[in-house]
Amino acid sequence: MAEEKIPLSYKGHPLRRKDNLIYYGSMADKYIIMLQVMETKKVDDLDVATKVAVQLQLTDPDLKSRDRVVKKTEKDSLYAAMDVASVWLERMLNSK
Repeated sequence: MAEEKIPLSYKGHPLRRKDNLIYYGSMADKYIIMLQVMETKKVDDLDVATKVAVQLQLTDPDLKSRDRVVKKTEKDSLYAAMDVASVWLERMLNSK
């Protein structure tokens, strides 16, 4: 049987990670969230995020990167950052 890769998702939206960046949402939608882990600390053998920048961005490729940012904030944990990210993304995708 072929091994199926199931993409990681959170609250129904895909998650993609590249180094210290996490993209939350689909590029096919109008908005996406970019989370950037700014600082970490060691807890046992794990790196735990202690400062995470959250940006709600438009996915329009014609805009300059700084013009894509709609909202931004910083949180002191990945959990808090994902909490804000999921609320922002849901609200923006559901507002027409």
